[in-house]
This record gives sequence, structure tokens and C-alpha cells, in this order.
Amino acid sequence: MKRPTPKWLSTAIFYEIYPQSFRDSDGDGIGDLPGIIEKLDYIADLGCTAIWLNPCFVSPFGDAGYDVADFYRVAPRYGTNDDLVRLFREARARGIRVCLDFVAGHTSIDHPWFRESCRHEPNRYSNWYIWTRSIWDKGDPQKPMVHGHAERDGNYLANFFYFQPALNYGYARPEHPWQLPVDHPDVLAVRQEMKNILRYWLDLGADGFRVDMAMSLVKNDPDLKETMRLWRDVREMFDREYPHAALMSEWSDPEKAIPAGFHVDFMLAFGDPPAYTSLLRKEPGRDLNPVADPASHSYFDRCGQGDIREFMVPYLKHYEATKDHGFITIPTGNHDVPRLAKGRTEQEILIVFAFVMTMPGIPFIYYGDEIGMRHIDGLPSKEGGYSRTGARTPMQWDDGVNLGFSSASPEDLYLPVDASPGAPTVLSQGQKLLSRVKSLVQLRRSWRALGNGGAFRVLTSEGYPVVYQRGKGADTFVIIINPADECQPSTFLLPQVGALQQIHGDHIDVLADRDRYSVVMPPVSYGVFKVT
Repeated sequence: MKRPTPKWLSTAIFYEIYPQSFRDSDGDGIGDLPGIIEKLDYIADLGCTAIWLNPCFVSPFGDAGYDVADFYRVAPRYGTNDDLVRLFREARARGIRVCLDFVAGHTSIDHPWFRESCRHEPNRYSNWYIWTRSIWDKGDPQKPMVHGHAERDGNYLANFFYFQPALNYGYARPEHPWQLPVDHPDVLAVRQEMKNILRYWLDLGADGFRVDMAMSLVKNDPDLKETMRLWRDVREMFDREYPHAALMSEWSDPEKAIPAGFHVDFMLAFGDPPAYTSLLRKEPGRDLNPVADPASHSYFDRCGQGDIREFMVPYLKHYEATKDHGFITIPTGNHDVPRLAKGRTEQEILIVFAFVMTMPGIPFIYYGDEIGMRHIDGLPSKEGGYSRTGARTPMQWDDGVNLGFSSASPEDLYLPVDASPGAPTVLSQGQKLLSRVKSLVQLRRSWRALGNGGAFRVLTSEGYPVVYQRGKGADTFVIIINPADECQPSTFLLPQVGALQQIHGDHIDVLADRDRYSVVMPPVSYGVFKVT
């Protein structure tokens, strides 16, 4: 039986905000919730209808807030719980939904639950984390076990950094006495607390959650059946109590995530090589060498040596399996990958937006990508960012102090702003790209056939350009995209014979012979055509 889906997701276009870098309202050098509220009109004018807000809860910020110390309180550097509630209210008044980032799998070592769990004396929280029974029991050598941290005689399992102890959602296949089964009372207590946290913020006005590392909760679960069962239970709660709320996963496996209960899964890592990097960035964190081995190139590299099949084959597999039950999202980028603009011209950035805004699923725009914000190389790591730090620099609003991000002294900024000549801003150098991105967003919103649930069919699946068809009701569109820096001919067949009327993009001539169409695409160009 098909489960209900929040109606607003069918037309949603998300904007991801890294709160510490978006807008500083009080001059302390760190972005905050009142600053986001100040810029809601900008997000609405861009055409986005939803926000994904990266973690904003109390944290020591060893991992930029993905190490939570209190799930029920906004970090003071961002404001207060009342500020977050005001953000929900002000956003909704502009037709914008706000979804929070939920770190379900671990906490900070500073969280009171973990501090209690570290005690020698057994207590309520002793089994809320995964501990071996002795400091001499090293646990699974393939897992990140932390030794000698506490007075407790045992070692704990970390999910990522050492200061992110894994919450105990149980083991699908326990192999040692310290590995609890998924139905252990203490494991069930952790799951109940997770639901309590979700309910707390949904009751205050949140419109849903993006769940960090959603596939990682149950351990030793090779087929992920127990992990999927856990999330189906959460989805039942959403359907029953919060049918308006969205549940989105960082899973990168829609064929599992969507049957597990998520409305949306982020397309980042699935496929071999990963489909997302095959599309946009095969070597994360590196400049692409135009004379490198062709195997190192993604499809949207202008050298024209990428392979669209590396993306389309896994994408179509997941799309066909999930299209009637949920959405796959293709983001322009996020806080964990190099900036979209890294190594790309403005026209190349636009071509990527043309693709993202005409594909099925839910588009996500990472803040600043719409103006071509650059990846800042060479920065020291900030709050666990390491190579990712250069994608997290402050939003560039205007040509004023700190490019409009903050009135603080430059040395007090969370991260430095782009100091290079011609740094794009909303009100100056980035305006041209921004206006073109807006037009693509508006195009998507104007035609349901180009939207989140419109039908999708690939018309050419090899080489350049890529050609695909979208449809809904009586409307059919053909999209042709050539990221390569050379003219590229293409011939394709259309099951629905008709004239192609160009409605967006670069000027392109398409020749028709009955159901066979031919085109020569200019370098780095795109066209959107309506079948008439």
C-alpha cells in the first residue's frame, strides 16, 4: 500500500543553509538564526520553498555541530529556541518550510547521557552507548573503538571522530556479550528518546528532518533489514502524528532508504564509481587536471571525457524502483563536497543548474552556489572541516564589510570571506548568474512536467550531449545538455512526434524528420524544448 507523502514535497525546491556561515546579525563573526530570518525574503525570491538547516543545537563544535550535546536546545551562538520557533513561523509566512538536521547515530562526548554512561557504577545510560566489557577487550578491530577514555572498564565505539560515541541501536547479529540485540530494553529506550526529540521539534513547528548517516544505526546489519525496520517504525509515527512532515535521509541508497520509510534520499554515494561524483566531481577536494587520465573526469567537466553512463545506469535503477514512492535528490553541492564553482566558469555552473532543475526528484541548492561562490583552498581546518572547510566560508551578500556577512573584525569571523578579486556577491558580480538560476527555478515551478514528479525518460545514454524527456499530463519536454567545450552532434527519437519549441536556454536549432531529431549543440550549452 502506498504511504501518504506531504503534499508540499511534490513541488519543493530546497536551499541548504550552513548556519554559522550564512548571515551574522549581532556582529560576533558567526552566523545565527536571526540572520537567517533577515534573509528569508532572498530565499523566497530565489524561488526556493524549503530550507535544510545544518545542525543548530548545543555542541562543543568539534564537528561543526554534528557532535550534539543537547538535542533540545539551540546553541547560544545561533540564538535561542524561541529564535528557531520564530524562524519556523516567519518562513512559513513566506511559503517556506524548514527542516532540521538530525544526528541520530551519535552524540558528543560532552552529552550528559555519555558522561553518565562513562561512570563505573551501572545507571540508566550505561547501555545507551556501545561499550566492551573490559578495557582489554578491543572490540571489533575493523571499527573505530576508543580506548582508555573513562573510569568505566571498557572501550566505546565511535561513529566518526573519536568524540562522537555511537548511540546503541542494537546489533542485528550480536556476536559478543557486550553487543545487545535490537529488542533489548535499553536499546528500545534509545529509540524512544529519538522519537521524543523528533516530536519535540515537530510540535514547535519544524517541517521535517534530514537524518545524518541514517543507514548506520543498527550495527552488524549487513542486509540493513533491522535498520530499515527501525526507520519504518519512525515513518509510521510521522504518518500517524505528523503527516505534513518530511523525513529525508543521508543514506545514498534510495532502493533501501525509501522502502525504509524516508520520503527523500540524497543521491551522493551510490554506484561504483559513485554516481554523484561521476556526474560532478570524481576527485573530491582536488582541482581537475585537463590532461589527466580520462578515468578521472566527471561528466560535467568541460574536457568532454566523462561518461554519462556512470551516472545514468545506477540512477535509473534507483529511479525506477522508487519513483512512485519517494524522491531522489541531486544537490548542487553541500557542506561535505567541494564547491560547484571549483574549476568551473559561470556558464559551466549554469549548465549544472540546468540539469539539476530539469531532472525528477527534489533539487537542493547549497547556499552560495546560485552566485558561483568559490571553493577557498588552503584554509586550516575549522571545526572538523579539514578538506571540506573551503566549501563552508561565509555567504557573500554585497561589496561592503566582510562582503555583507558580518560587521565583525575580519579576524573574528567564523571563516574568512573570499578575498580574491571579483569575488561574486548577490548584489554585484554574482547577479548575472543569480538571475539565470532564478529563471531556471521559475521554469521548473511553472511546469509540473519539469517538476519533482514528472515522468522521465533518457533519449541518449552515451557520450555528449545528454538528452532526456520529461512529461506530465498533456505536456512533454525535451532537455538537451552539452557540458563539453566542443560542438557535439546528436540524433534521438521521440515516441511523441511533434515540433520542438525552445522555451529556455541557449539558441539551438533542432532538425526533425518524422520521429527522428538531430541537433548540433554549441560548446557548454543547454536547451529546454516543449513538444507541440
